[in-house]
Amino acid sequence: MAAIKKMLKKDGPAAPGQQQQQPQQQEERRSSGVSFSGATPARVEEVIARTGSRGEATHVRCKILEGRDHDKVLRRNVKGPVRIGDMLMLRETEFEARPLDKKGRGSS
Repeated sequence: MAAIKKMLKKDGPAAPGQQQQQPQQQEERRSSGVSFSGATPARVEEVIARTGSRGEATHVRCKILEGRDHDKVLRRNVKGPVRIGDMLMLRETEFEARPLDKKGRGSS
């Protein structure tokens, strides 16, 4: 209580017609467990090739299982281990990865 009174004395009272602004305290509430952003499930139908400058990504064809684009088949680049039948949670289903060239990405 004493600290609040000191702060009011330091800042002075608010001018008539103006509200004194208080700093907004943002509390982040976390529930126990994992929370996901809106994502759409997709199943890996085909593993096409390894891609990336060092082969760190895998080019796959996956089928959307739910949502607006239900049964749509997309090409995606997946980082990490993946095999046929795995489930992916896609944040967006509107864009797909460019097809791989036969000669490779960087060559002319």
